[in-house]
Amino acid sequence: MKRIKILTSMLLLGLSSSSFAASFSESDILGFWLSESGKGVVEIYRAGDKFEGKIVWVKDIHEGVIKEKLDVKNPKKDLQARSLIGLKNLEGFSFKKDKWKGGTVYDPAKGKTYSSYMSLKDIDTLKLRGYIGIALLGRTSVMKRQKSAVPDSYSK
Repeated sequence: MKRIKILTSMLLLGLSSSSFAASFSESDILGFWLSESGKGVVEIYRAGDKFEGKIVWVKDIHEGVIKEKLDVKNPKKDLQARSLIGLKNLEGFSFKKDKWKGGTVYDPAKGKTYSSYMSLKDIDTLKLRGYIGIALLGRTSVMKRQKSAVPDSYSK
């Protein structure tokens, strides 16, 4: 009997803790986000009633390894000469129930665009899910919030 009470208490505690999950407002996603690889920073901003993002920092350029990084993997030949700096790679997201949905993410490393949604794990951790067809068949990238376009680790 005591075991049942303990299990019941644990179950109720587990269910009630889910009600304490963080709730986010639509503007909580705004700002600078360091990519999972640490090689780029994306600035997420509002564009009318949608949310978009653009690449604002590239590690190889910052460290002087290269002068400019181009969109060489783009399937459209006329876009392969454009710089990745300033490139809009997140488009069309709307905020609904703690998620930014209905958008697309362009991956310049592969030259591909994927359906996408974003959510915040916490105020400083962004989960970006890109997929083809259904979200189950995709990949999630985790990004960390930064104070500016230059990653915090480079700021003095």
